[in-house]
Amino acid sequence: MTQKEYYNKVIELFEINLPEADTELKFSNNFELLVAVMLSAQCTDKRINMMTPALFSAYPDAMAMSKATVDDILEYISSVSYPNSKARHLSEMSQQLVARFGGEVPSTFDELTSLPGVGRKTANVVTSHAFGRSCIAVDTHVFCVSHRLGLVPARCTTPLATELYLTSRVPTEKQLKFHFYLLEHGKRTCTLRKAHCDDCFLSTLCKRRL
Repeated sequence: MTQKEYYNKVIELFEINLPEADTELKFSNNFELLVAVMLSAQCTDKRINMMTPALFSAYPDAMAMSKATVDDILEYISSVSYPNSKARHLSEMSQQLVARFGGEVPSTFDELTSLPGVGRKTANVVTSHAFGRSCIAVDTHVFCVSHRLGLVPARCTTPLATELYLTSRVPTEKQLKFHFYLLEHGKRTCTLRKAHCDDCFLSTLCKRRL
């Protein structure tokens, strides 16, 4: 089986078995999306969804959040991982949105990554969801599962290298969904602690098993 055939088969099985795969984060506009994704680093979407309603009610847009102190924001997000640094990043990010972009979330990758606390993964998720940009955001789950499946070679030792390899091989129109396929599979079956191969619909195809 060629690499292209392997990718096509993996995508086909994902489409059959995980058709509903999508973000679990709850948001109603681009600003809420950006904030939620920033908060979700090293934290479950379930946890984020528990605390963002109150946060978004208090600070519905960048202007409102930009006027809050770091301690004000911290009160709402104290249950997430690394709350102190995230509160500081949200404060600085919202201030820059107001000062540089009129309070609107910018649409380009470079503009987003110029904001405090916004890394490559966050920018990829926001630009793909909010502005339709084709990309594959690589978080811990995506990195782990793509390597276990043999979709990327061992030399791709960083999230960036993994992202570039995947995006060069996954069809453009399938890239956003592919991110969520890998993410969901990593949460359900091919977990970080253990790959549950006996329960995996990719077990007869997975290069880890061959």
